[in-house]
Amino acid sequence: MNTHAHKKLNPEWSVDSWKHKTIRQQPTYPDQQALNQALATLGDLPPLVTSWEIIRLKKYLAEVAAGKRFLIQGGDCAESFDDCNSSIISNRLKVLIQMSLVIIHGCQTPVVRVGRFAGQYAKPRSADMETRDGQSLPSFRGDIVNQNTFDEAARVPNPDNMLKAYHYSAMTLNFIRALVDGGFADIRHPEYWDIAWVQHSKNAEKFRELVSKITESVHFAEVLVGRPVNNLSSVEFFSAHEALHLHYEQALTRRVPRQTGYFNLGTHFPWIGLRTNQIDSAHVELLRGIENPIGVKIGKETESDHLIDLCQTLNPNNEAGKLTLVHRFGAGNIESNLPRLIKTVQKADLNVVWCADPMHGNTESTSNGYKTRRFENISKEVEESFKVHKDNGSLLGGVHLELTGENVTECLGGARALQEADLSRAYTTQVDPRLNYEQALELAFSIKDFYHQ
Repeated sequence: MNTHAHKKLNPEWSVDSWKHKTIRQQPTYPDQQALNQALATLGDLPPLVTSWEIIRLKKYLAEVAAGKRFLIQGGDCAESFDDCNSSIISNRLKVLIQMSLVIIHGCQTPVVRVGRFAGQYAKPRSADMETRDGQSLPSFRGDIVNQNTFDEAARVPNPDNMLKAYHYSAMTLNFIRALVDGGFADIRHPEYWDIAWVQHSKNAEKFRELVSKITESVHFAEVLVGRPVNNLSSVEFFSAHEALHLHYEQALTRRVPRQTGYFNLGTHFPWIGLRTNQIDSAHVELLRGIENPIGVKIGKETESDHLIDLCQTLNPNNEAGKLTLVHRFGAGNIESNLPRLIKTVQKADLNVVWCADPMHGNTESTSNGYKTRRFENISKEVEESFKVHKDNGSLLGGVHLELTGENVTECLGGARALQEADLSRAYTTQVDPRLNYEQALELAFSIKDFYHQ
Protein backbone atom coordinates (compact mmCIF):
# COMPACT_ATOMS: atom_id res chain seq x y z
CA MET A 1 0.00 0.00 0.00
CA ASN A 2 1.28 3.47 -0.86
CA THR A 3 2.18 5.24 2.37
CA HIS A 4 1.49 8.64 0.79
CA ALA A 5 -2.14 7.90 -0.05
CA HIS A 6 -4.71 10.06 1.71
CA LYS A 7 -2.41 11.04 4.58
CA LYS A 8 -4.17 13.52 6.85
CA LEU A 9 -1.98 16.52 7.51
CA ASN A 10 -2.07 18.89 10.46
CA PRO A 11 -5.72 19.98 10.72
CA GLU A 12 -4.95 23.08 12.77
CA TRP A 13 -5.89 26.01 10.57
CA SER A 14 -7.25 29.50 11.04
CA VAL A 15 -8.02 32.26 8.60
CA ASP A 16 -4.76 34.00 9.54
CA SER A 17 -2.49 30.97 10.15
CA TRP A 18 -0.77 31.82 6.84
CA LYS A 19 1.04 34.61 8.68
CA HIS A 20 3.16 31.97 10.45
CA LYS A 21 4.31 30.39 7.19
CA THR A 22 6.87 31.53 4.61
CA ILE A 23 5.39 34.61 2.96
CA ARG A 24 6.33 35.23 -0.67
CA GLN A 25 5.29 37.69 -3.38
CA GLN A 26 3.67 40.20 -1.01
CA PRO A 27 3.97 44.00 -1.18
CA THR A 28 5.48 45.98 1.70
CA TYR A 29 3.07 48.67 2.85
CA PRO A 30 4.79 51.69 4.43
CA ASP A 31 1.66 52.73 6.39
CA GLN A 32 0.49 49.86 8.65
CA GLN A 33 -2.41 51.87 10.04
CA ALA A 34 -3.76 52.57 6.56
CA LEU A 35 -3.43 48.86 5.73
CA ASN A 36 -5.37 47.83 8.85
CA GLN A 37 -8.09 50.37 8.10
CA ALA A 38 -8.49 49.20 4.51
CA LEU A 39 -8.69 45.56 5.61
CA ALA A 40 -11.29 46.37 8.27
CA THR A 41 -13.43 48.09 5.63
CA LEU A 42 -12.96 45.23 3.19
CA GLY A 43 -13.91 42.67 5.82
CA ASP A 44 -17.31 44.33 6.32
CA LEU A 45 -18.25 44.48 2.64
CA PRO A 46 -20.73 41.95 1.17
CA PRO A 47 -19.38 38.82 -0.54
CA LEU A 48 -18.76 38.90 -4.28
CA VAL A 49 -19.89 35.30 -4.85
CA THR A 50 -22.04 32.85 -2.91
CA SER A 51 -21.29 29.54 -1.24
CA TRP A 52 -23.89 27.70 -3.32
CA GLU A 53 -22.27 28.92 -6.54
CA ILE A 54 -18.93 27.65 -5.24
CA ILE A 55 -20.42 24.26 -4.31
CA ARG A 56 -22.04 23.99 -7.75
CA LEU A 57 -18.73 24.70 -9.50
CA LYS A 58 -17.03 22.00 -7.41
CA LYS A 59 -19.72 19.54 -8.52
CA TYR A 60 -19.13 20.50 -12.16
CA LEU A 61 -15.37 20.07 -11.77
CA ALA A 62 -15.94 16.58 -10.38
CA GLU A 63 -17.78 15.87 -13.64
CA VAL A 64 -14.83 17.33 -15.57
CA ALA A 65 -12.54 14.84 -13.81
CA ALA A 66 -14.92 12.05 -14.86
CA GLY A 67 -14.88 13.15 -18.51
CA LYS A 68 -18.48 14.38 -18.46
CA ARG A 69 -17.61 18.08 -18.95
CA PHE A 70 -14.74 20.16 -20.35
CA LEU A 71 -13.25 23.18 -18.58
CA ILE A 72 -12.44 26.44 -20.37
CA GLN A 73 -10.68 28.93 -18.14
CA GLY A 74 -9.71 32.17 -19.84
CA GLY A 75 -9.30 35.89 -19.54
CA ASP A 76 -6.79 38.63 -18.94
CA CYS A 77 -3.25 38.10 -17.77
CA ALA A 78 -3.70 41.02 -15.38
CA GLU A 79 -6.91 43.01 -15.18
CA SER A 80 -6.68 46.77 -15.15
CA PHE A 81 -9.01 49.16 -13.36
CA ASP A 82 -9.09 51.21 -16.57
CA ASP A 83 -10.42 48.19 -18.50
CA CYS A 84 -13.53 47.86 -16.36
CA ASN A 85 -15.88 48.99 -19.13
CA SER A 86 -18.80 47.37 -20.92
CA SER A 87 -17.07 46.83 -24.26
CA ILE A 88 -14.00 45.04 -22.91
CA ILE A 89 -16.03 42.88 -20.51
CA SER A 90 -18.65 41.91 -23.09
CA ASN A 91 -16.02 41.17 -25.76
CA ARG A 92 -14.19 38.88 -23.34
CA LEU A 93 -17.48 37.15 -22.62
CA LYS A 94 -18.18 36.75 -26.34
CA VAL A 95 -14.86 34.98 -26.85
CA LEU A 96 -15.55 32.48 -24.06
CA ILE A 97 -19.12 31.85 -25.28
CA GLN A 98 -17.96 31.25 -28.84
CA MET A 99 -15.08 28.99 -27.79
CA SER A 100 -17.39 26.97 -25.56
CA LEU A 101 -20.00 26.57 -28.28
CA VAL A 102 -17.37 25.23 -30.71
CA ILE A 103 -16.28 22.68 -28.11
CA ILE A 104 -19.82 21.75 -27.02
CA HIS A 105 -20.84 21.09 -30.61
CA GLY A 106 -17.59 19.52 -31.75
CA CYS A 107 -16.94 17.37 -28.67
CA GLN A 108 -20.57 16.71 -27.72
CA THR A 109 -19.83 17.52 -24.10
CA PRO A 110 -20.99 20.32 -21.76
CA VAL A 111 -18.49 23.06 -20.95
CA VAL A 112 -17.65 24.71 -17.62
CA ARG A 113 -16.81 28.37 -18.26
CA VAL A 114 -14.44 29.98 -15.77
CA GLY A 115 -13.21 33.50 -16.43
CA ARG A 116 -9.90 34.97 -15.33
CA PHE A 117 -11.81 38.09 -14.33
CA ALA A 118 -13.39 40.03 -11.46
CA GLY A 119 -10.28 39.84 -9.27
CA GLN A 120 -7.21 39.12 -11.44
CA TYR A 121 -5.56 42.35 -10.28
CA ALA A 122 -2.39 40.98 -8.62
CA LYS A 123 0.70 39.69 -10.41
CA PRO A 124 3.80 37.86 -9.12
CA ARG A 125 7.16 39.38 -9.94
CA SER A 126 10.64 37.92 -10.25
CA ALA A 127 12.15 40.73 -8.14
CA ASP A 128 10.88 43.16 -5.49
CA MET A 129 12.58 46.10 -7.18
CA GLU A 130 12.79 47.31 -10.78
CA THR A 131 15.71 49.43 -12.00
CA ARG A 132 15.64 51.79 -14.99
CA ASP A 133 18.40 54.23 -15.87
CA GLY A 134 19.95 53.80 -12.46
CA GLN A 135 16.71 54.41 -10.52
CA SER A 136 15.27 51.55 -8.44
CA LEU A 137 11.58 51.46 -7.50
CA PRO A 138 9.22 48.77 -6.16
CA SER A 139 8.08 46.42 -8.92
CA PHE A 140 4.59 46.78 -10.36
CA ARG A 141 2.50 44.07 -8.70
CA GLY A 142 -0.83 44.76 -10.35
CA ASP A 143 -3.48 47.44 -9.87
CA ILE A 144 -4.50 45.95 -6.51
CA VAL A 145 -1.09 47.05 -5.16
CA ASN A 146 0.40 49.98 -7.09
CA GLN A 147 0.53 51.64 -10.51
CA ASN A 148 2.44 50.59 -13.60
CA THR A 149 3.86 54.07 -14.23
CA PHE A 150 7.58 54.13 -13.41
CA ASP A 151 7.27 56.92 -10.87
CA GLU A 152 8.17 56.95 -7.17
CA ALA A 153 4.70 57.93 -5.96
CA ALA A 154 2.94 55.54 -8.35
CA ARG A 155 4.99 52.53 -7.24
CA VAL A 156 4.32 52.94 -3.49
CA PRO A 157 1.91 50.12 -2.46
CA ASN A 158 -1.45 51.67 -1.59
CA PRO A 159 -3.86 49.62 0.61
CA ASP A 160 -6.85 51.56 -0.74
CA ASN A 161 -6.24 49.81 -4.06
CA MET A 162 -7.64 46.64 -2.44
CA LEU A 163 -10.95 48.44 -1.95
CA LYS A 164 -10.84 49.59 -5.56
CA ALA A 165 -10.14 46.02 -6.68
CA TYR A 166 -13.17 44.84 -4.70
CA HIS A 167 -15.45 47.45 -6.25
CA TYR A 168 -14.21 46.89 -9.80
CA SER A 169 -14.63 43.13 -9.30
CA ALA A 170 -18.19 43.70 -8.05
CA MET A 171 -19.01 45.88 -11.06
CA THR A 172 -17.56 43.29 -13.44
CA LEU A 173 -19.52 40.42 -11.89
CA ASN A 174 -22.70 42.47 -11.77
CA PHE A 175 -22.45 43.31 -15.48
CA ILE A 176 -21.65 39.71 -16.45
CA ARG A 177 -24.59 38.36 -14.45
CA ALA A 178 -26.91 40.95 -16.00
CA LEU A 179 -25.75 40.01 -19.50
CA VAL A 180 -26.11 36.25 -19.15
CA ASP A 181 -29.40 36.48 -17.24
CA GLY A 182 -30.77 38.88 -19.83
CA GLY A 183 -30.28 36.57 -22.80
CA PHE A 184 -26.86 37.75 -24.01
CA ALA A 185 -25.83 34.11 -24.54
CA ASP A 186 -29.09 33.05 -26.24
CA ILE A 187 -28.27 30.59 -29.04
CA ARG A 188 -31.20 32.06 -30.99
CA HIS A 189 -29.39 35.42 -31.14
CA PRO A 190 -25.75 34.76 -32.04
CA GLU A 191 -25.56 38.29 -33.44
CA TYR A 192 -25.15 39.41 -29.82
CA TRP A 193 -21.76 37.68 -29.81
CA ASP A 194 -20.30 39.18 -32.98
CA ILE A 195 -17.07 41.13 -32.56
CA ALA A 196 -16.97 43.81 -35.27
CA TRP A 197 -13.24 43.89 -35.96
CA VAL A 198 -13.16 40.25 -37.14
CA GLN A 199 -16.31 40.12 -39.23
CA HIS A 200 -14.34 39.08 -42.34
CA SER A 201 -12.18 36.51 -40.56
CA LYS A 202 -12.10 32.96 -41.89
CA ASN A 203 -12.68 31.62 -38.38
CA ALA A 204 -15.56 34.00 -37.76
CA GLU A 205 -17.27 32.74 -40.91
CA LYS A 206 -16.57 29.17 -39.88
CA PHE A 207 -18.16 29.89 -36.52
CA ARG A 208 -21.25 31.49 -38.09
CA GLU A 209 -21.77 28.39 -40.21
CA LEU A 210 -21.58 26.31 -37.04
CA VAL A 211 -24.13 28.50 -35.25
CA SER A 212 -26.43 28.35 -38.27
CA LYS A 213 -26.44 24.55 -38.10
CA ILE A 214 -27.19 24.62 -34.37
CA THR A 215 -30.02 27.17 -34.64
CA GLU A 216 -31.59 25.18 -37.48
CA SER A 217 -31.49 22.09 -35.27
CA VAL A 218 -33.03 24.00 -32.37
CA HIS A 219 -35.78 25.38 -34.61
CA PHE A 220 -36.51 21.89 -35.93
CA ALA A 221 -36.74 20.52 -32.37
CA GLU A 222 -39.12 23.32 -31.35
CA VAL A 223 -41.37 22.63 -34.35
CA LEU A 224 -41.28 18.93 -33.56
CA VAL A 225 -42.39 19.31 -29.92
CA GLY A 226 -44.59 22.34 -30.55
CA ARG A 227 -42.99 24.56 -27.90
CA PRO A 228 -39.75 26.51 -27.26
CA VAL A 229 -36.73 24.56 -26.08
CA ASN A 230 -35.91 25.82 -22.58
CA ASN A 231 -32.56 26.84 -21.06
CA LEU A 232 -31.05 28.18 -24.28
CA SER A 233 -31.09 31.84 -23.32
CA SER A 234 -28.47 31.85 -20.55
CA VAL A 235 -25.22 30.16 -19.57
CA GLU A 236 -23.27 29.90 -16.34
CA PHE A 237 -20.02 31.75 -15.75
CA PHE A 238 -17.70 31.39 -12.79
CA SER A 239 -14.93 33.75 -11.75
CA ALA A 240 -11.31 32.88 -10.97
CA HIS A 241 -8.09 34.63 -10.10
CA GLU A 242 -4.70 33.82 -8.66
CA ALA A 243 -5.03 34.09 -4.88
CA LEU A 244 -1.81 36.06 -4.63
CA HIS A 245 -2.53 39.04 -2.37
CA LEU A 246 -3.05 37.29 0.96
CA HIS A 247 -4.43 40.22 2.97
CA TYR A 248 -7.14 40.68 0.35
CA GLU A 249 -7.93 36.96 0.18
CA GLN A 250 -8.14 36.66 3.97
CA ALA A 251 -10.55 39.60 4.23
CA LEU A 252 -12.97 37.83 1.87
CA THR A 253 -12.60 34.37 3.47
CA ARG A 254 -15.52 33.84 5.82
CA ARG A 255 -17.93 31.43 7.44
CA VAL A 256 -21.35 31.09 5.85
CA PRO A 257 -24.65 30.38 7.65
CA ARG A 258 -25.87 26.79 7.29
CA GLN A 259 -22.61 25.70 5.66
CA THR A 260 -19.59 23.97 7.16
CA GLY A 261 -16.17 25.55 6.98
CA TYR A 262 -14.76 28.72 5.41
CA PHE A 263 -15.35 30.00 1.89
CA ASN A 264 -13.33 32.50 -0.10
CA LEU A 265 -16.24 34.69 -1.17
CA GLY A 266 -14.09 36.90 -3.40
CA THR A 267 -14.04 34.34 -6.23
CA HIS A 268 -15.42 30.94 -7.12
CA PHE A 269 -12.09 29.40 -8.06
CA PRO A 270 -8.81 30.69 -6.58
CA TRP A 271 -5.51 29.21 -7.72
CA ILE A 272 -1.91 29.10 -6.51
CA GLY A 273 0.89 30.00 -8.90
CA LEU A 274 4.14 28.18 -9.57
CA ARG A 275 6.12 30.76 -7.57
CA THR A 276 4.05 30.19 -4.40
CA ASN A 277 3.18 26.47 -4.41
CA GLN A 278 5.79 25.39 -1.84
CA ILE A 279 4.41 23.32 1.07
CA ASP A 280 5.68 25.89 3.58
CA SER A 281 4.07 28.70 1.55
CA ALA A 282 1.60 31.08 3.16
CA HIS A 283 -0.51 30.76 0.00
CA VAL A 284 -0.84 26.99 0.38
CA GLU A 285 -1.66 27.49 4.05
CA LEU A 286 -4.51 29.93 3.42
CA LEU A 287 -6.09 27.96 0.58
CA ARG A 288 -5.88 24.55 2.28
CA GLY A 289 -8.50 25.69 4.78
CA ILE A 290 -11.27 26.82 2.40
CA GLU A 291 -14.17 24.96 0.79
CA ASN A 292 -13.71 26.42 -2.72
CA PRO A 293 -12.37 24.29 -5.52
CA ILE A 294 -8.68 25.19 -5.86
CA GLY A 295 -6.20 25.24 -8.72
CA VAL A 296 -2.45 24.90 -8.40
CA LYS A 297 0.14 25.46 -11.13
CA ILE A 298 2.76 22.75 -11.64
CA GLY A 299 5.61 22.36 -14.12
CA LYS A 300 8.71 20.40 -15.08
CA GLU A 301 10.41 21.49 -11.85
CA THR A 302 7.65 19.90 -9.72
CA GLU A 303 9.03 16.85 -7.89
CA SER A 304 6.83 13.78 -7.45
CA ASP A 305 6.90 13.85 -3.64
CA HIS A 306 6.10 17.55 -3.67
CA LEU A 307 3.12 16.93 -5.94
CA ILE A 308 1.73 14.29 -3.58
CA ASP A 309 2.20 16.59 -0.58
CA LEU A 310 0.49 19.44 -2.44
CA CYS A 311 -2.51 17.29 -3.35
CA GLN A 312 -2.90 15.90 0.15
CA THR A 313 -2.44 19.30 1.78
CA LEU A 314 -4.93 21.11 -0.45
CA ASN A 315 -7.37 18.19 -0.70
CA PRO A 316 -6.89 16.09 2.46
CA ASN A 317 -10.20 14.25 2.02
CA ASN A 318 -9.42 13.40 -1.63
CA GLU A 319 -12.67 15.07 -2.67
CA ALA A 320 -13.65 14.90 -6.33
CA GLY A 321 -13.66 18.33 -8.03
CA LYS A 322 -11.75 19.98 -5.19
CA LEU A 323 -8.29 20.21 -6.78
CA THR A 324 -7.28 21.13 -10.33
CA LEU A 325 -3.66 20.60 -11.40
CA VAL A 326 -2.78 23.18 -14.05
CA HIS A 327 0.35 22.02 -15.84
CA ARG A 328 2.60 24.40 -17.77
CA PHE A 329 5.66 23.02 -19.53
CA GLY A 330 6.19 24.66 -22.91
CA ALA A 331 5.78 22.97 -26.29
CA GLY A 332 8.12 20.05 -26.72
CA ASN A 333 8.52 19.45 -22.97
CA ILE A 334 5.29 17.51 -22.38
CA GLU A 335 6.33 13.96 -23.26
CA SER A 336 9.47 14.15 -21.10
CA ASN A 337 7.78 15.62 -18.01
CA LEU A 338 4.04 15.04 -17.80
CA PRO A 339 3.96 11.18 -17.73
CA ARG A 340 5.89 11.12 -14.45
CA LEU A 341 3.40 13.46 -12.78
CA ILE A 342 0.41 11.55 -14.14
CA LYS A 343 1.77 8.26 -12.82
CA THR A 344 2.54 9.86 -9.46
CA VAL A 345 -1.09 10.92 -9.08
CA GLN A 346 -2.39 7.55 -10.31
CA LYS A 347 -0.16 5.56 -7.96
CA ALA A 348 -1.31 7.61 -4.96
CA ASP A 349 -4.96 7.28 -6.10
CA LEU A 350 -5.54 11.05 -5.93
CA ASN A 351 -8.66 12.77 -7.26
CA VAL A 352 -7.64 15.68 -9.49
CA VAL A 353 -8.76 17.60 -12.56
CA TRP A 354 -5.98 17.89 -15.15
CA CYS A 355 -5.85 21.21 -17.00
CA ALA A 356 -3.29 22.46 -19.55
CA ASP A 357 -1.85 25.97 -19.41
CA PRO A 358 -0.16 26.31 -22.82
CA MET A 359 0.63 30.00 -22.31
CA HIS A 360 3.22 30.42 -19.58
CA GLY A 361 5.75 27.83 -20.74
CA ASN A 362 5.89 29.36 -24.20
CA THR A 363 6.83 32.96 -23.40
CA GLU A 364 9.79 34.41 -25.27
CA SER A 365 11.31 37.79 -26.11
CA THR A 366 11.62 39.12 -29.64
CA SER A 367 14.56 40.93 -31.18
CA ASN A 368 12.65 44.22 -30.88
CA GLY A 369 12.15 43.78 -27.13
CA TYR A 370 8.56 42.48 -26.89
CA LYS A 371 7.50 39.61 -24.65
CA THR A 372 5.40 37.31 -26.83
CA ARG A 373 4.15 33.76 -27.46
CA ARG A 374 3.88 31.84 -30.71
CA PHE A 375 0.43 30.53 -31.54
CA GLU A 376 1.92 27.35 -33.04
CA ASN A 377 3.63 26.55 -29.71
CA ILE A 378 0.45 27.23 -27.73
CA SER A 379 -1.54 24.93 -30.02
CA LYS A 380 1.21 22.30 -29.99
CA GLU A 381 1.28 22.17 -26.18
CA VAL A 382 -2.48 21.60 -26.05
CA GLU A 383 -2.23 18.84 -28.66
CA GLU A 384 0.68 17.18 -26.83
CA SER A 385 -1.24 17.39 -23.54
CA PHE A 386 -4.24 15.55 -24.97
CA LYS A 387 -1.98 12.86 -26.44
CA VAL A 388 0.14 12.27 -23.33
CA HIS A 389 -2.87 12.02 -21.04
CA LYS A 390 -4.51 9.53 -23.39
CA ASP A 391 -1.31 7.48 -23.73
CA ASN A 392 -1.00 7.30 -19.94
CA GLY A 393 -4.59 6.34 -19.19
CA SER A 394 -5.43 9.82 -17.93
CA LEU A 395 -7.80 12.55 -19.05
CA LEU A 396 -7.11 16.19 -19.94
CA GLY A 397 -10.12 18.00 -18.53
CA GLY A 398 -9.56 21.55 -19.66
CA VAL A 399 -7.40 24.45 -20.79
CA HIS A 400 -6.28 27.61 -18.99
CA LEU A 401 -5.70 30.53 -21.37
CA GLU A 402 -4.77 34.20 -21.33
CA LEU A 403 -6.98 35.89 -23.92
CA THR A 404 -8.93 39.03 -24.76
CA GLY A 405 -11.72 40.06 -27.09
CA GLU A 406 -9.79 43.14 -28.18
CA ASN A 407 -7.91 43.59 -31.45
CA VAL A 408 -4.48 43.17 -29.88
CA THR A 409 -1.26 42.02 -31.52
CA GLU A 410 0.59 40.31 -28.68
CA CYS A 411 1.02 36.67 -29.76
CA LEU A 412 2.75 35.73 -33.00
CA GLY A 413 1.13 33.62 -35.71
CA GLY A 414 -2.46 32.47 -35.92
CA ALA A 415 -4.93 33.04 -38.74
CA ARG A 416 -3.40 36.37 -39.77
CA ALA A 417 0.17 35.12 -39.31
CA LEU A 418 1.23 38.00 -37.05
CA GLN A 419 4.94 38.78 -37.30
CA GLU A 420 7.35 40.55 -34.94
CA ALA A 421 6.78 43.82 -36.79
CA ASP A 422 3.04 43.58 -36.04
CA LEU A 423 3.48 43.50 -32.26
CA SER A 424 3.96 47.24 -31.90
CA ARG A 425 0.63 47.92 -33.59
CA ALA A 426 -1.59 46.97 -30.64
CA TYR A 427 0.45 45.65 -27.73
CA THR A 428 -1.56 46.73 -24.69
CA THR A 429 -1.13 44.05 -22.01
CA GLN A 430 0.18 45.16 -18.62
CA VAL A 431 2.27 42.02 -18.13
CA ASP A 432 1.97 38.94 -20.37
CA PRO A 433 0.88 38.57 -24.04
CA ARG A 434 -2.67 37.35 -24.69
CA LEU A 435 -4.42 35.58 -27.53
CA ASN A 436 -6.73 37.89 -29.46
CA TYR A 437 -10.24 36.82 -30.51
CA GLU A 438 -9.19 35.26 -33.83
CA GLN A 439 -6.40 33.25 -32.24
CA ALA A 440 -8.64 32.10 -29.37
CA LEU A 441 -11.38 30.94 -31.74
CA GLU A 442 -8.83 29.18 -33.95
CA LEU A 443 -7.54 27.38 -30.85
CA ALA A 444 -11.09 26.31 -29.96
CA PHE A 445 -11.48 24.61 -33.34
CA SER A 446 -8.09 22.93 -32.79
CA ILE A 447 -9.14 21.73 -29.32
CA LYS A 448 -12.19 20.13 -30.93
CA ASP A 449 -9.92 18.22 -33.31
CA PHE A 450 -7.43 17.24 -30.59
CA TYR A 451 -10.28 16.01 -28.39
CA HIS A 452 -11.44 13.62 -31.12
CA GLN A 453 -7.92 12.44 -31.94
